[in-house]
Amino acid sequence: MAPSGPADPPRTPSEPAPRTSLSRLAELHGVAPAYSPSPDRTVAASDAALVAILASLGVDASTPDAVRAALAHHEAETAERLLPPTLVSWDGQAPAALAALPDGTRLHVITEQGETRASAEHLPPGVHVLHATAPDGRTADAHLVAAPARLPAPPGRTYGLLVQLYSLLSRRSWGMGDLGDLAELTAWAGRALGAGFVQVNPLHAAVPGDPTDPSPYRPSSRRFPDPVHLRVEDIPEYPYAEDRDGLRTVLERAGLLRDSVLGKDALIDRDAVWDLKREALESVRAVPLGPGRRAAYADFLAEEGQALEDHATWCAFAEVHGSDWRSWPAGLRDPRSSETARARGELMDRVDFHSRLAWLTDAQLAAAQRSARDAGMTIGLVHDLAVGVHPDGADAWAQQEYFAAGMSVGAPPDAFNARGQDWGLPPWRPDRLAASGYAPYRRLLRALLRHAGALRIDHVMGLFRLWWIPQGQPPTEGSYVRYDAEAMLAILVLEASRAGALVIGEDLGTVEPGVRETLQERGVLGTSVLWFERDWDGDGMPLPLDHWRADCLATATTHDLPPTAARLTGEHVELRDRLGLLTRSLDEERAAAAADTREWLALLSRLGLLRSASGGAPATAEEAEIQAVHRFLLRTPAHMIGVWLPDAVGDRRPQNLPGTSDEYPNWRLPIADAEGRPVTLEELAASPRLHALIDVVRAESGPAGAPGSPPRRAP
Repeated sequence: MAPSGPADPPRTPSEPAPRTSLSRLAELHGVAPAYSPSPDRTVAASDAALVAILASLGVDASTPDAVRAALAHHEAETAERLLPPTLVSWDGQAPAALAALPDGTRLHVITEQGETRASAEHLPPGVHVLHATAPDGRTADAHLVAAPARLPAPPGRTYGLLVQLYSLLSRRSWGMGDLGDLAELTAWAGRALGAGFVQVNPLHAAVPGDPTDPSPYRPSSRRFPDPVHLRVEDIPEYPYAEDRDGLRTVLERAGLLRDSVLGKDALIDRDAVWDLKREALESVRAVPLGPGRRAAYADFLAEEGQALEDHATWCAFAEVHGSDWRSWPAGLRDPRSSETARARGELMDRVDFHSRLAWLTDAQLAAAQRSARDAGMTIGLVHDLAVGVHPDGADAWAQQEYFAAGMSVGAPPDAFNARGQDWGLPPWRPDRLAASGYAPYRRLLRALLRHAGALRIDHVMGLFRLWWIPQGQPPTEGSYVRYDAEAMLAILVLEASRAGALVIGEDLGTVEPGVRETLQERGVLGTSVLWFERDWDGDGMPLPLDHWRADCLATATTHDLPPTAARLTGEHVELRDRLGLLTRSLDEERAAAAADTREWLALLSRLGLLRSASGGAPATAEEAEIQAVHRFLLRTPAHMIGVWLPDAVGDRRPQNLPGTSDEYPNWRLPIADAEGRPVTLEELAASPRLHALIDVVRAESGPAGAPGSPPRRAP
C-alpha cells in the first residue's frame, strides 16, 4: 500500500518511535526525525534541521512552547476535520477515509464532467469535488481523484533508442540537435530499424544565463519546452520572412557553428545556438499569421491560460531584469501584484513573442510524435520529467505558494557518497499540493503527456518522499519529507491513462522498502541497468536472467553512466582518475572494475551470447561484447529494451559525469564514434557498426525472455 499522506505518515520498521515532542510534531507533518542509510543503521535528523523544515511548512517549532502550541493546534484541527483535502478512489471504489465519517453524514459529489452524485462510488475518471455534511453540522470539501486501478500493460515486447537530443546533430542542425532531427530520427528508427520508441532527455525550458546552465535537469519550467530545440526552417512562416539577407547571414553563421562542433572539436554551445535562433525567430515572427494559423494560436493561448501567461511574462521580465527573479524590483517578485500586471502590459509585445515560441515548439513536438507513430512505432516518443526546477526560474516565480521557501532537494549521505548531495532544486510543499487537489502537478503531467507515448520520471521515489536540505546547510543537515504517494500516483495513473501513455519510473539507487512494489501494482514500469543488476541478497554475482523483473525498461547504460565501450575497457576509471574523483587508489579501482566486467563477460560466454557480428565479417572483440550485452537484455523478461544510441557507434564519453561541473563538459558533447570523431545523424543511419548491433537486436527480439520474431509494429 502507498503511504497515506503527509498528515499521518506511516513508519517503516527501521524508523524509531518518536522520542521528543519535536520528533512527534515532525512526524505529524510528514517530516522524518530519522533515516536509515542501511538496514542496520539509523541516523537521527538534527533538531535544527527539523525546526527549519517545519518552518518552511508554516509550523513554528523554534521553542519548546512553540512546539507544544503546534501540537495542540494539530490535535484540535485533526479532531475538527471531517476529511483530508484530497481523497483517492481506485477503480470506482469509495475512498477508505469515508468509512470513518460519522453515521448519517451526507455526501454530495460534483464530478469533473459537471454531474451531481450522492455517492463516491463508481465515479467516472477525473478529479471531482466532494462535499460532506455531518449530523452535528460540520461540513468539509475535498478533492476526489478517481483513477483506474493501474496503467495498461505495454503493447508487447519492444525495443527503442535512448538519446540526448542536443547531442544528435544532423547536417541541418544549427550546432545542436533539434526537433527536426528528432522527427527525422523517429521516422528512420521506426521504418528502417523497427524500433518502438525513442527516449530523449528533458526538453524543458532552461534558465537563460551567461552561460546558461546546460543541464536539462535544472530547468526554468517543466511545463513548457525550450524553443532552442526549434527547427527554424520548419516554421510555416519562415519562407515568407522579408529579411532574406539577414536570414542568409544567420544560416551561414549557423553552418559555421555546426561545422565547429562536427569537425573542429568544439563543444555544443547552447547559448550561441540560441542567439542565432532568437535572431531568426524575431524575423519569422514579423510574418503575419494566416487565418487558420491565427485561430490555432488563439486556441493554444486559451488552452494554456494563466500558466502560459506567467511563463511568457517571466521570460519577458528576464530579458530586462535578469533571470533571477529574487533580484527583480520588489513588486515584480509577486506574479499577482499590480506592479507585475502593469509591467506585463508594458512588455506585452515580448510576452506575445515568448508565448508564440511556446506554441511553435509545442507544434514541432507534436510533429515528432506523429512522425514516430506514422513510422509504425508502438510507443513513439518517451519524454523525461526532471525531478524539480531551478530556484531562479519561471516555475519557481509563478508557483511560489507551492514551493517550500528556503529548502533544496538532494540525497542523504550513503555508502557511495559520504557527504550527500544537494541538487539545488526547491521542493513542492505536500500540504499546498493536497489543498489544491494537486492542480500544478496535474497540469504539468497533462502538458508533458500531450505528445508522448510514454513518460520517464526522474527519481520516481520523489512521489513518496524527498530529502529536504535547509539552504546554506550541508546535505547531512536534512531530512526526508513525505508526500501523499497514493494521491500522487492516482493523478499520474489518471493523466497517463487519459493520454494512452506508459510511465517509466527511474528507480535506481536507494529505494525504501515497498516503493517498487507499489509502483508495479499501479502499472508504473521500473528501470533496470545491466551493470547494477546483481544478486545483492545472495552471492552478489550478476543477476540470472530469470530473476530480472518484467515490468521495466532494461538498458546497458544511461546518460549518467559510462558508455558500454568505456566500461568494457575500463576507460571510465581512467577518466575519473584524471578528474580526481576516485575514492580509492587507481589500482584498486581498476581491479574492481575489471573484476566486475569479467564476471559479466563470463556469464555472457556461458550463455552462448558472445558471437561474431551477424551477416558479414566478424566484429571486433569490443563490438562482439556490446552485442552480447544486448542479447542478454533481450533474453530478460523486460517489456522494454533501450539501446543507448552512442553505444551503437562505440562512443566512449559519458554525457554527464556526476560530481563534476567545469571539470568535465557535461551536457555539451555530440555523439562520437570509437575514435572520438563526432557522428552526424546521416552518418549514424549509414553506420555498419550500428546496423550490425540493430540486426542483433531485431533478430533476438520477440516475446519477453525468448528470442524470436521482430518487434510488433502499429498498423
